[in-house]
Parts: sequence; C-alpha cells; structure tokens
Amino acid sequence: MDTYLKGLLAVDRFRDYGPNGLQVEGKPEVRTLVSGVTASLALIEAAIDAGADAILVHHGLFWRGQDGRVVGWMKKRLHRLLAADVNLYAYHLPLDAHAELGNNAQLGHRLGLNIESRFGEQDLGCLGTPAQPLTLAALSTLLQARLSRSPVVVEGDGRPIRRVAWCTGGAQGYFEAAIAAGADAFVTGEISEPQAHYARETGVAYLACGHHATERFGAPAVAAHVASHFGIEHRFIDVDNPA
Repeated sequence: MDTYLKGLLAVDRFRDYGPNGLQVEGKPEVRTLVSGVTASLALIEAAIDAGADAILVHHGLFWRGQDGRVVGWMKKRLHRLLAADVNLYAYHLPLDAHAELGNNAQLGHRLGLNIESRFGEQDLGCLGTPAQPLTLAALSTLLQARLSRSPVVVEGDGRPIRRVAWCTGGAQGYFEAAIAAGADAFVTGEISEPQAHYARETGVAYLACGHHATERFGAPAVAAHVASHFGIEHRFIDVDNPA
C-alpha cells in the first residue's frame, strides 16, 4: 500500500517538513482502512474501536519545529498504535496537491470550481472561475453550506467575484501570490494579521474557513480510492476541530 500511495500522490515531487508515507508500521495485512484529518489520540482510538488495520491521515505525528521526544501526547499516540498493531499513513503536501483526490481539488469540486491554473510555492494554490460571477455574500453563503461553519470574511472593494483562488489549511501566506495571479477572492483555512490589511488595500476579498474544515475531503477521497483498488473496507472518521 505504501508503494502504491507513493506513486499515486507523487510523494517524491514535494519538499515537506515531515515524512510522507508510512509513519508507524503495524500488521502486514490491511482489511479495514480508516481515514481522518489528523492523527490525534481521539482519531486513533476511534479507528481502533472501528477495527482498523491502518489509518490514513493528512496530518501525521510530526509537526514543524517538533523536538522529537517520545513523551506526553506523542507517547500516548504511539502506545495506542503499537499496542493495536495499526499502521499509520500520513500525506501532507502531496495530499493537498493531487489533481483529483487532493484537498484543493475536492474543495474546488464542492464549490463548483475547476482548477484552471496554479500558483504559489510548489504550485499548491489553485485558481478557478465559477459558472457565473458571484457576490462576496453568495460565496460566503456557499462556503458556509459546504463546510458547515461561517467563514471569517474580510471584504475587498465589492467587485464581482469572477476568479476565485483557494488553498486549503494554513495557506494565508499564499494570499499575495493569489492577488498577483488575478484573483477577486481568496479562500483558505486561516488568517493572520497581515492578510486583513492586504485585502482592504488591494480590494481582493479574503475568506478564512477553518484549517480542519477545508481539509476534511482529501484523506477520505484518497482512502476510498485505495480501498477500491485493493478491495478492502474504508471508513472516514471526522474528529471535530474548531481551528
């Protein structure tokens, strides 16, 4: 499964801060695959209760700046995985980027946006055109309906939204590239101090819809594909996160 996923997600193409692929080795035979967004203790325990032989996530055990010690939360997660002999697969940027199954493609599909071009570091940002121009209010309402949470909206200059840029998760740093690419609005998961000012000063609207909320779709899409390919069972477990 690891080799198949490596090829499917073009893992070697990406520069990332943590390892993509098998992060914890478990039993050799996988009959039930559980997917989720983050390898939290809550997801691990729910997956074990569901009879998982393997878990596939977007956010694995390793985060930028982590010190590497197996203590506290890391010990608890590893203990549960190893005791149950469950494999853990994690794919960060490769899962964001896949043209059909990735987080960005899946979010675009739910918004009625096809990826027409890409921008930003490692071409992770996406640019697309809605079937007809949207008002900012209509785009905000659409996002709320698809993601089940209200976005944080920083209005631009009120222009019709003809070109939408988006990048799931913590992609607030892509906003300037989205502006340069000609976007009328930028959709992502998070917002930091500078972006509100950029939106007001450039006229390009900014919508922060939640890191977790925007990245709920890639892992189950990939896992469902893998389950179909190998003839195994799949179940998605969503552990809510307000971030």
